[in-house]
Amino acid sequence: MRLIAIVLLAAGVLALAYGGFSYTRQTHDAKVGPLEISVTEKQRINVPVWAGVVLVVAGAGILLTVKK
Repeated sequence: MRLIAIVLLAAGVLALAYGGFSYTRQTHDAKVGPLEISVTEKQRINVPVWAGVVLVVAGAGILLTVKK
């Protein structure tokens, strides 16, 4: 349980600090003879502030209530 609480707490802090994450997605590939063409798009997913707060509160709550 402690490990889950620490992971939730860390995820919440990261969500509040960065506000989201981005990734690169390859959308099209084309081969014409010896030529290769590929298109990549960079996309960003925003994490709402309330979600980060919920993760921090849940992680801290679990961490404080876990019996030793």
